[in-house]
Amino acid sequence: MASMASWVSSPELILSLLSILLLYLYQRYHNRHELLVNYPLIGMLPTLLSNVHHIHDWGTDVLRASGWSLMFKGPWFSSMDILATCDPANINHIFNTNFINYPKGKEFSEIFDILGAGIFNSDGESWRSQRKKAHGLIAHHDFHVFLIKSTSAKVYSEFIPLLQRLARQEEFVDLQDLFLRFSFDATCQLVFGVNPTSLSPDFPTIHFSKAMDDAMSAIFLRHSMPSWWWKLMRRLDVGEEKKLTRARKVMDQFITQAIEKKRESCGNGDGDLLASYIEDTRSMDTQEANQMLRDTTMNLMLAGRDTTAAALTWFFWLLSKNKEVEEKILEELKQYSLEKEEAISNEELGKLVYLHAALCESLRLYPPVPFEHKGVVKEEVLPSGDKVRPGLKILIFTYAMGRMNGVWGEDCMEFKPERWISEKGRLRHEPSFKFLSFNCGPRTCLGKEVAFVQMKAVVAAIISRFHVDVVEGHVVEPKLSIILHMKNGLMVKIRERSIN
Repeated sequence: MASMASWVSSPELILSLLSILLLYLYQRYHNRHELLVNYPLIGMLPTLLSNVHHIHDWGTDVLRASGWSLMFKGPWFSSMDILATCDPANINHIFNTNFINYPKGKEFSEIFDILGAGIFNSDGESWRSQRKKAHGLIAHHDFHVFLIKSTSAKVYSEFIPLLQRLARQEEFVDLQDLFLRFSFDATCQLVFGVNPTSLSPDFPTIHFSKAMDDAMSAIFLRHSMPSWWWKLMRRLDVGEEKKLTRARKVMDQFITQAIEKKRESCGNGDGDLLASYIEDTRSMDTQEANQMLRDTTMNLMLAGRDTTAAALTWFFWLLSKNKEVEEKILEELKQYSLEKEEAISNEELGKLVYLHAALCESLRLYPPVPFEHKGVVKEEVLPSGDKVRPGLKILIFTYAMGRMNGVWGEDCMEFKPERWISEKGRLRHEPSFKFLSFNCGPRTCLGKEVAFVQMKAVVAAIISRFHVDVVEGHVVEPKLSIILHMKNGLMVKIRERSIN
């Protein structure tokens, strides 16, 4: 009897029974041609699950057909009702006009529990205090100097020599993996003041990076199921939740060791962020200080490591399909005599208008964070006419917004850096509620300038020295993750460019 009870309560059986029910209902209603069918009892969940493998493009089609906003109905009593929107008017209202009514909320912090009480999960006074501190550090002259120095050293002392070796060996290489290694090292340098040297020729295993990838995939799946379901999986320690638990242990161990080493050096750094944060914890209880430092650095690592690597990967894939853009970037480098062997200065990078425009265009089509999640405090009606209430989740689909004709024009699916350049040859400003890659309003990304410095430095150095050819037949598609990584990486062949 005991063994039978154990079998009946096993999560595998529960999953099997639920799958059978969903399959039955799906087959019964599958002849309907709507992109999103509202089934009895279980709402739109079956259609979501049957399309989750290509959620980004399917979601874009759904929002396009729905006029930029759609009320997703989850199963009864699941708290899965979601307003999905990519309407710029809604986004401006949510992120700017009535910002206070749309916090991240309790459910967001539960889904992203791995980030603790850090800035991404916080609202109210906690968020304001953390943002003020982070802004002061990132805007400081010393940090800016440290950023330029460390980025230049990473690009020209490690990344370029590695690419030269790969070019000589004529090997195929996963460019996404290289960018993840670069951004991991660069972020560790800025946050902890240490260089993990993951760009070493032997490509050492980076347990933190693998753990973060597993965590982001698990968190993505939390969005596609009722909260009680993933919480049950977490309690039973099965499936993706099991991976997330183990990933968190790996990341916590890495961060704890980094904090201890920094404390042993009396918190001294060359401009890294952790040294400043440790100074703020001198009067705190040890346990409280450790938790604050852990949550803060975890948030900073996520912000720096994943987003920049994802942006660079999609950018080089787009260049491989649009060689005329690459040629224009090369011409711009030559125009300012920046196709030289030594490092490019920050002042010189600032002159690269076309390169900046090309990066913005890539971010428009492939934003590293493809959707945002908001809660609701008080009931009201959005500019789209949709009524929102407390308990409703709002999903802002950034990926879809870049693909809407009514937002970006009939050529919105084309990669055209020129749309970002004015008739006078200057960068054209687009409102952040239309171009949401760096968030919008009071929560605008503090690391925007850091990201552009790193991306411009990498792109200028690589393009002026190498041809990057994507392997023929390589399948490129988004990974199911909170960050828009490529599912299969980006396999390329590196060839050195002849200098004329």
